[in-house]
Amino acid sequence: MYTEQVIDHFMNPRNVGEIESASGVGVVGNAKCGDIMKVYLDIENGIIKDAKFKTFGCGAAIATSSVATELIIGKTIEEALLVTNKKVMEELGGLPPVKVHCSLLAEEAIQSALWDYAQKYNIEIKGLKPPKLEEEGSEESLHA
Repeated sequence: MYTEQVIDHFMNPRNVGEIESASGVGVVGNAKCGDIMKVYLDIENGIIKDAKFKTFGCGAAIATSSVATELIIGKTIEEALLVTNKKVMEELGGLPPVKVHCSLLAEEAIQSALWDYAQKYNIEIKGLKPPKLEEEGSEESLHA
């Protein structure tokens, strides 16, 4: 059902944690559905120096969060915007159809964190759209 890459990123997730004084933080998901991702970015001079995540969800959600952070560290903001759910799935060797939404959450979490960064520093990032509104209470689930 899961590829070796998915199992590896679930069993040995990369970049788990928080970044204090993060340049941008994005939270996506829904506590009622069960998958919530929070991504922290440290951006200097337009380059993502570090990325961390906290995910509440299934193994696929954790694996996609892990891969997504790996794909953006060291990249420019513009390059990070090119990380799509398809790219995340490619890096993982695919996902079962019922878990594709996890790769979408990973893409949305990156974009949400970049949006937060743009808002904090009053900059415009070409091609970046505002994140979808989150349901109230979804963030609390991450503070277990």
